[in-house]
Amino acid sequence: MKFDVILPGTNHIPGFYPWSHTLDADGFRRILTALDDSGFHAVSISEHLAMPLFEVPRLGPYWQDALSVMAFAAAATRRLRLDAAVLVLPYHHPLRLAKSLATIDVLSGGRVNLSIGVGHAEQEFAAMGVPFRERGAVTDEILEALHTLWTAEEPEHHGKYFEITDLAVDPRPVQKPHPPIYVGGNSKPALRRAARHDGWQPNPTNFTLEEIPPLLDYLREQPAYAGKEDTFDINWLKSPVGVTLNNGFAGAAASELNRYRDELVDTYSGSYRKAGITRTVAEPPRNVGSEQEYLDYLHWFAAEVMPAV
Repeated sequence: MKFDVILPGTNHIPGFYPWSHTLDADGFRRILTALDDSGFHAVSISEHLAMPLFEVPRLGPYWQDALSVMAFAAAATRRLRLDAAVLVLPYHHPLRLAKSLATIDVLSGGRVNLSIGVGHAEQEFAAMGVPFRERGAVTDEILEALHTLWTAEEPEHHGKYFEITDLAVDPRPVQKPHPPIYVGGNSKPALRRAARHDGWQPNPTNFTLEEIPPLLDYLREQPAYAGKEDTFDINWLKSPVGVTLNNGFAGAAASELNRYRDELVDTYSGSYRKAGITRTVAEPPRNVGSEQEYLDYLHWFAAEVMPAV
C-alpha cells in the first residue's frame, strides 16, 4: 500500500491544523523534505479557485493555487510524487494545463500524477464562464485534448468546447505516454471515466469503506478496465475510522503509541486491503499542535506503520 500526505497549510480550513496557517516557504520546505526523505509516495494539494461565500465559515477563503504548489514541491523534493486532490478539470483550458503539467513533469524528473474531478461549486463555474451542467462533457473533452497534446507531433483537437490546431506544443511530459491519470468522483459516469484511465479516487469520502466494493465491481465491469487489474490504483483519502490518539502525538505514552500503531496496521492491512484500496493518506491527528509535532509524527509513521503494512 502506498501512503500520500495532503500538504497542510495550502488551505486555511477553520480549526484544521491552525499552526499550519502561518507556515512560510521554509516551513513548507521542511515538511516536503520530511515526506521526501521518509518514503511517502506522494504529496497532494487540493484545488479551489475561489470559495463560495456560503462555504467560507466551513472551508475558509484561503486556498493556494494547486499547480503553483505542485511546482514548488517539485523544486523542494527529489523522489516524492506530486498530486492533487483533485484538479477541477473544467476550470482549465487544455492547452494551458498541458503546458503547466508537462513543465512540472520535466522539472521534477517525471513525478507528476494527474488526479482530476468535474467539480461541484456552481459559483466557481459561473465566474469561469463554464457551463456547470456540462462539466462532465467538458472534462471528457479536456482529457482527450491532453492526450493529444502530450503524444502527437502535430496535435489537432476539434471538439465542442475547444479547437486546437496548427500549433507545435513542447515540452512534453517525461512520463510516457503521459502522467498517470486518476479520476475522482463516485457517480457512475465518474466510475466509467476512471475505468478508462489509471485509477479511481473516491471523492468526496462521505460514505463508508464498506460501500466501496459495489462501486468497484461496477468500475471493473467496464470494458475499458480490462487488463488493468495489476496496475489500477484506488486512492482512499480517509484515515481509519475510530483509530485515535486522545492526547495527541507528543503527549502519548509508549503503550498508547503501540496500541495506535497496531490498530492502524490492522486496519490498513485488513479492511482497507479487503476493500481494494491500494493508496491512502497518512493523516496526523487533528490535535497535533505544532509543525515540529507534525514532523515527528511523519517520521514515526514512516518508521513504525509503513513497513508493517
